[in-house]
Amino acid sequence: MLNKVVIFGVGLIGGSFARGLKQAGAARHIVGVDRSEAFLARALELGIIDSAAQTGNPVPDPQGQAPIRDGRIPVSDPAGQTPLYRFEDAIKGADLILLAAPVAQTARILSSILPHLDANTVVTDAGSTKSDVVVAARTVMGDKVSQFVPGHPIAGRETNGPDAAIVDLYKGKKTVLTPLAENAPAAIERVAQAWKACGAVIHTLTPEEHDKVFAAVSHLPHLLAYALVDDIERKPHSDLLFQYAASGFRDFTRIAGSSPEMWRDISLANQAALLTELDAYLAQLTRLRASLAAGDAAALEATYANAQRARRQWIETIEAAEPPQPKDAAAE
Repeated sequence: MLNKVVIFGVGLIGGSFARGLKQAGAARHIVGVDRSEAFLARALELGIIDSAAQTGNPVPDPQGQAPIRDGRIPVSDPAGQTPLYRFEDAIKGADLILLAAPVAQTARILSSILPHLDANTVVTDAGSTKSDVVVAARTVMGDKVSQFVPGHPIAGRETNGPDAAIVDLYKGKKTVLTPLAENAPAAIERVAQAWKACGAVIHTLTPEEHDKVFAAVSHLPHLLAYALVDDIERKPHSDLLFQYAASGFRDFTRIAGSSPEMWRDISLANQAALLTELDAYLAQLTRLRASLAAGDAAALEATYANAQRARRQWIETIEAAEPPQPKDAAAE
């Protein structure tokens, strides 16, 4: 069991990780750190975290008491220890630290925790890109980078905040670890066991493999969904178009409801791989346009049939092995 887990970001990803660990009895005490005072207060109220820390201004007590100095809310420590108030005290003594924040914040967060990082603390992340995260970790952590094990849970929803956190978000879902050469086996295992406690299935890739794969199957689909909705909204008759948009449009564009800030960061962080996939997709659209313009029914049907077959095979071999996903679930 992990004695102390610190989670940066108490919204959907971090909050669901906390809920999963709690249900599994895998963590004695969970500290939430977030830039949002409202999120911290709500996460405490919902019982997602046991105590809170924030750099900056004091966090208001959700019970209506006066704000507490040093940016911490006093919550009873289940281990009977003195509640932690200061940011540096929240970091010290942690068994595991999870960064569940936009990838562009990785370097800043690592810089903030580095002066207070114990030698036996393992740090991991939940970012949707890995090469840029590894560069940030190496730059900031230096010879302590062996304590950083990159990761990415392949699960999510387009809703966010503490209220979006659910206990079974990761159940049966893949979590990809991209270990570094410097990582000790015990550090990798600590991260893997934490995700397994949440019900995840562990896979391993290199950071470069990860970013190429997810540029194709996650990052490009998000870009396309955002682009289509934006295009429709900008048309002079958008009200009419949206009036008649039905289930097909809703299904195709569901992931356009995800956080724009997060996906801005992901798109830029994985720019090279995403541009490669986007260029390939544009070439495919050019071929389809030529077939349509030529009235080539056979070519159009061949493309559609191949896509239908490939999707059915994917569903049968991959998705059938996983539990049903919530209707608003969206893999990152």
